[in-house]
Amino acid sequence: MAAYHFFAVCPRTLEPILAQELQSLGAQNIKVNAGGVLFEGPLSLAMNACLRSRYASRILLRIATRQYYDSHDIYDMAHVLPWERFFDVDAKIRVDITAHRSPLESLDFTTLRIKDGICDRFREGCGKRPSIEKNNPDVRIHAFINERYCTFYLNLSGEPLFKRGWRVEKGEAPLKENMAAGLLALSGWTPDQPLLDPFCGSGTIAIEAAQIACNMAPGLNRSFAFEKLNIFDLQEWQEMKEDAKAEINLHAPVQIRGSDISSIVVSKAQANAQRAGLQALLDDGRLVLTQGDARQVSAFSDKGFIVTNPPYGEQSNPKSATVASMMKNVADNLKKSFSGWTAWMLTSDRKLPSQMRLSESRKIVIFNGPLECRFFKFEMVKGSFRNKKADSETA
Repeated sequence: MAAYHFFAVCPRTLEPILAQELQSLGAQNIKVNAGGVLFEGPLSLAMNACLRSRYASRILLRIATRQYYDSHDIYDMAHVLPWERFFDVDAKIRVDITAHRSPLESLDFTTLRIKDGICDRFREGCGKRPSIEKNNPDVRIHAFINERYCTFYLNLSGEPLFKRGWRVEKGEAPLKENMAAGLLALSGWTPDQPLLDPFCGSGTIAIEAAQIACNMAPGLNRSFAFEKLNIFDLQEWQEMKEDAKAEINLHAPVQIRGSDISSIVVSKAQANAQRAGLQALLDDGRLVLTQGDARQVSAFSDKGFIVTNPPYGEQSNPKSATVASMMKNVADNLKKSFSGWTAWMLTSDRKLPSQMRLSESRKIVIFNGPLECRFFKFEMVKGSFRNKKADSETA
């Protein structure tokens, strides 16, 4: 069985847990890089990663890496590669390019040269050339160029993997699904522990947690770009999906709750949960998504986890002063009602602990899209921790 080279892209800080996940799927020669993980294995491994990975954003298949001097070299590289092995001339293609310290003057021109090289090869081989499609391509080709090397990849996932297929309605500043899964993993939450998100928005954290508890493969409700490649094995893929469906346990004994002050947003979260295949959990109260004010929410267990993405400046301007006041009231309620719980909060506002008059026991630097954020951990006990500094203050 042929071994391929892959690169799994993920949000920064999630690389180590993505590497562990890929290892559990059978990946070999794993190497953690900034922004992703290199690994090797058969194509079936990458297909399974698209189906099951909770943390990856994309799975890329490496086609070739070569040194270059100018855009002519990159054209030649694109021209000699056996693209016909991977897709037919009738495929609609898109080429994207990313450069780091590249001496090339124009990336747009280089992108055109790559397209020319691919199309010229097909034209010379079969008298036709593939068409270029920006919005809904069959095949997505990625070129990564640094100061010396150009690498070509095929995007096996197509649409980003955080698009699980269940989200239609979004709340304000929605959290990506793979980021939600990453926050749950970083927090140490496991399905045997109660979970609350008091700022649930469109329900991302709660839904992701429920699917984890029920062992639902995150990619079951969507299609992938590799399904349009010539190296794709339909029978193998169908068996893979059947195996994943058979592993689902909708009877998992979980306690997951999400609330939001907006009843409109909560109704969207409930609809998302239904599309995510979680109706059984909604019906018997193992997953509860309800309207509620985070300043008044009450505990439903002696101990548990709060994992949440509260509003902050970038989401709420010009309401940041109001948000700071609200978070102080939220903290007062947590100290009063959630003694024994562990609270984790993702924010780009480094002043959040002081606003809440709490001292974090841990903080993790994490990027939520372009925003550099902190994932703060608070151990909830009655009373407040005033004017203390965590050991990690320099982070």
